[in-house]
Amino acid sequence: QLQLVESGGGLVQPGGSLRLSCTASGFTLEDYVIGWFRQAPGKEREGVSCISKRGYAIHYADFVEGRFTISRDNAKNTVYLQMDSLKPEDTAIYYCAADGALVTAQAMCVQKSGDYWGQGTQVTVSS
Repeated sequence: QLQLVESGGGLVQPGGSLRLSCTASGFTLEDYVIGWFRQAPGKEREGVSCISKRGYAIHYADFVEGRFTISRDNAKNTVYLQMDSLKPEDTAIYYCAADGALVTAQAMCVQKSGDYWGQGTQVTVSS
């Protein structure tokens, strides 16, 4: 079964940190551009950060402002999103996606494309 599984979400105070993980089963992540997306209640899904197949090209949404870092460990078939200096407005369900087409990291984030999507992990930033 081909699937992506996110983990690492939770409740954190403003200014805190979380590290999200996205692990693939049934296929090899290194063949895909990987993206992190989020959707808050009542809002559209938006791209957070996307990374190319070998990790050489990375795109971040403007709202990240240097607070998040995406990385991938193809040997572990996992992509990470380190989130620091979290704000209440970062509260959302975070999803990872994999796109196997000839797409750039930026294009994936902007177009919100993906062949496979995870089920999401809740991130809540609140005092």
